[in-house]
Amino acid sequence: MVRVCIVAGNGKTKSRIKERAMRTELDGRMDAAVAALTGAGGPLALGSITRHGLDLPVIAAAPPSLPAYFAHFCAQHGAATFLVSGEERLSFTETHDAAVLVANGLAARGVRKGDRVGIAMRNSPAWIVTYMGVLIAGGVATLLNGWWQADELGQATRDVACALIVADLPRAKRLEGVADLAAPVLVVDDHLPLGQALGPLMAPEEGDAVPLPAVGPDDHATILFTSGSTGRCKGALSDHRAVVQGTFNFLTQAMTMLSIATADGNPPQGQPATLLSLPLFHVTAEVPVMLQSFAMGRKLVLMPKWDAQEAMRLIAAERVTYFVGVPLMGLEMLNHPSRSQYDLSCLVDLAAGGAPRPVEHVRRIAAEMGGTAPLIGYGLTETNATGSGNWRSNYLAKPDSAGRASPPLVELRIVDDDGRPVAQGARGEVAIRSVANFREYWGQPEATAAAFTADGFFRTGDIGLLDADGYLFIVDRKKDIIIRGGENISCQEVEAALYAHAGVAEAAVFGLEDARMGEVPGAVVHLHDGADVDAAGLEAFLGEHLAAFKVPRRIWIVDEALPRLGTEKIDKVTLKARYRALVAA
Repeated sequence: MVRVCIVAGNGKTKSRIKERAMRTELDGRMDAAVAALTGAGGPLALGSITRHGLDLPVIAAAPPSLPAYFAHFCAQHGAATFLVSGEERLSFTETHDAAVLVANGLAARGVRKGDRVGIAMRNSPAWIVTYMGVLIAGGVATLLNGWWQADELGQATRDVACALIVADLPRAKRLEGVADLAAPVLVVDDHLPLGQALGPLMAPEEGDAVPLPAVGPDDHATILFTSGSTGRCKGALSDHRAVVQGTFNFLTQAMTMLSIATADGNPPQGQPATLLSLPLFHVTAEVPVMLQSFAMGRKLVLMPKWDAQEAMRLIAAERVTYFVGVPLMGLEMLNHPSRSQYDLSCLVDLAAGGAPRPVEHVRRIAAEMGGTAPLIGYGLTETNATGSGNWRSNYLAKPDSAGRASPPLVELRIVDDDGRPVAQGARGEVAIRSVANFREYWGQPEATAAAFTADGFFRTGDIGLLDADGYLFIVDRKKDIIIRGGENISCQEVEAALYAHAGVAEAAVFGLEDARMGEVPGAVVHLHDGADVDAAGLEAFLGEHLAAFKVPRRIWIVDEALPRLGTEKIDKVTLKARYRALVAA
């Protein structure tokens, strides 16, 4: 899940919200632009579809499926540069042609409509073309977290019954450690030029070609994995309509700002470009960055591993106009001692998602980045990243808000424990409704049912409130998770991994504040009598079973049993307060 804008839920916060509740000029201009775009005769005119007994808006011009979306916009943008990866540059046409070859190869290897095909690779042209090829073949693009270790990869691929996995060399090596892996693995060397890298996915020369299926809006499209409070990752399944409509909702925002810039006599010049720095298995990189780029004719500059100086070099060299990353990435560029060596004047917007930005960072971006405007968005894996957005001057005016619901498809509501709306300004659980919401958690009907209100709002697990102008403020979390630099970590999952060690009697995992990552995991452990292990040994043990970002930054081993509540549950609130204070001191 992608979450942003966690702020302290105290009296001062509420006071600031009341003081700032006023409609802005930018809000008015954005609303007018959206109305023109989506009204009768507009390029993004609205239709409707019935869901949960209600008519929900859809953008009528959106293609019915991702294969149709790829075909239409790759033909429209043709020879324009689409993918830049090191020395390799690929046009929209070349990318689509390669994806069709992959689709034919997958079909020849037995992939049929609805089959889950895992993708376990770093960011590369091969990742993008494989994703497209899976969907064109009628498969379900199943995005495996590239940081997972063998245990995590094994669980996810078993849960959704992958028919095939496409992996790069490091991920393929990890998959060798999955003892009962049923799915065959096709290994791709994505360091090679695309044509060579895709060799293992190509159809054999002998044999008849397998016709590709027709794919419609209700067919299964993608599975992305999300960690909630239960500790078990869940595969969030979306159909083609949800993903395409979510992408077009983001496109509406881009066209809205384009129309405002044009009206101001400042239309953008040249091809738009964005730096792809977030991993493609994250919904932010997948939908608003990668997928939206097809419709915009936007150049994608790939960056397999984050480095602030390399990011600035690429922004200057490729004239990148838009950047989105976790807040840490923007901060590292802002603070980099070599920033003045790079011409970043091309950068119009510096967006963030996945974690909150401190208020002072918002203001510093506006003041110090040479005219680059700060943005932030709030969305989740289950909503295909759609939710709310806080734009430019509005973000400066309300830097601790996640913004308004993103038009034209998204509705925001604050609900109580029973799913009923609360009074305006009251705290409750943030809920999101749109046609872009996911369909279900694969194989987990009870979790799916619990995730929605009776009238179709997805319950995010975040606690927030809406001010008088509809601006969302996230004030707390309902679920027992840690968000480390945009990555969700289930405390229960890390605790379960600790309990797998024979020496651990009791364990509690919680978030510790961190200036760079927002939060990092910490753990307090009580050992069985006679156990011979220290904190370093526990860290090494966890590293064999969990992705590195989940391993606690600090582990305290204590002699006494952990404090408990009247229910006999470990008192994590007290532990968190005690050890956060210890770290702060």
